Amino acid sequence: MTLIPTDLSASRISDAVRDPNREIAASSRVIDLSVGIVVCIPCFRRPQHLRLTLDSLVNQRTPRSFAVVMVENDAAKRESAPVAAEFLADGRLQGICLVEQRQGNCQAINAAFETAQALFPAATRFLMIDDDEIASSDWLELMVRTAEATGADVVGGPVLPVFDDDSKPWLSRHPAFCPAYDYTGAVPLIYGCGNCLITRAAFDRLESPAFDLRFNFLGGGDCDFFVRCRDAGMVFHWTAEAVITETVPQSRTSSGWIAKRGLRIGAINYRVQYKAARGVTARVRVFAQMLGRLPLSLLRGARLLPTSKVVVAMHPVMVAFGAALAAFGFDPKPYEASKIVSG
Repeated sequence: MTLIPTDLSASRISDAVRDPNREIAASSRVIDLSVGIVVCIPCFRRPQHLRLTLDSLVNQRTPRSFAVVMVENDAAKRESAPVAAEFLADGRLQGICLVEQRQGNCQAINAAFETAQALFPAATRFLMIDDDEIASSDWLELMVRTAEATGADVVGGPVLPVFDDDSKPWLSRHPAFCPAYDYTGAVPLIYGCGNCLITRAAFDRLESPAFDLRFNFLGGGDCDFFVRCRDAGMVFHWTAEAVITETVPQSRTSSGWIAKRGLRIGAINYRVQYKAARGVTARVRVFAQMLGRLPLSLLRGARLLPTSKVVVAMHPVMVAFGAALAAFGFDPKPYEASKIVSG
């Protein structure tokens, strides 16, 4: 174990954060450089919920030592940094909080993973949780144990919604909120990084930055990253018991927001597929498949309508139209700062 008092290791931390657009906002009094596990947490304007997220990490039931790297992505207001500093200063968690001045989803995630790899050279497993999520008490242990037992390059787990508006329990089954899998085992792909473990070896096999900045404000940089992992022959595993819950505010349960979410999913799907296509023929095929899904989505929606809520039946239609809009150059940008409110 290599313990360093952080007041004597400013140069060590500075070496890990060489990017001039990043700065250290807070660090724990002592950092164990020998930890093998780092939890990364991108933060943006949710200081009250970040406290719940960090409490859930403090209360993990595991004998394993781990560190945290938090990234404040609002360089102007820095609402998350004081909460992060509190947990680091009193020793409840060890690690650092840095500020990434360049705003955007991919910028924040890249800052977290890159800093974690540089600052903790012995770490081989990097987990991620968002600042609107709460980890179940055995989350970290289950994720790491799965990686050890299976040798998977990437481990995923479910993110279950907890709605502030409890009048729509059926929304938990909506495709926009439902986890990709309901079983534990090998899977072909995971789609989001809100509950994931990625090995250092996986990062080493792909180019940098890991999360493509072309998805910075659209979202989907995680989906693109995992598709590239799959195409490189990496192994995925799903651990259904490693549950994270996501707090869903009432503003995200309106029909309008859910429709826009469908459009964004469609845009992400198209952008990821188009990027992964190799050559003109493959890209023409992606475009043709997009056109073919438009009438099929109408049929699918019509079949769902008799047994589902309208907002559920409309989902395949919105996804298909989102892909079509992306094909003709329109992309929503929900991760622009002007479109995100404090929480």
